[in-house]
Amino acid sequence: MENLKTVELKSFVPAKDFECSKRFYQLIGFEMASEFEGIAYFKLGSCSFLLQDFYEPVHCNNFMMHLLVEDAQSWYEHIQKLSLTEELGSKVTELVEQPWGMLEFCMIDPSGVLWRIAENK
Repeated sequence: MENLKTVELKSFVPAKDFECSKRFYQLIGFEMASEFEGIAYFKLGSCSFLLQDFYEPVHCNNFMMHLLVEDAQSWYEHIQKLSLTEELGSKVTELVEQPWGMLEFCMIDPSGVLWRIAENK
């Protein structure tokens, strides 16, 4: 019998300015657990991703992450307090209740990666 159980799925998130992106993700609450040869491993709770020192504008501007959280309102308020727009060039949308049953907002990181941060309603 084949064992097709999965353990984890991680994406490689691109970074235009690796140092700026590492600072950005640490500021919003992710822990940088390790870094080796242009790859930084970030985690928060059971979620993780690999930040890579790689930038291709077309790729970055079409890259999207979806972070499902317990409380989107708390995340939104946390992100707003950080003033990431002025300091790191991030953009944040309004918190919106979507017709598909999620409360969410979007955040664009310093490299142009779109994060949808949402809560199931």
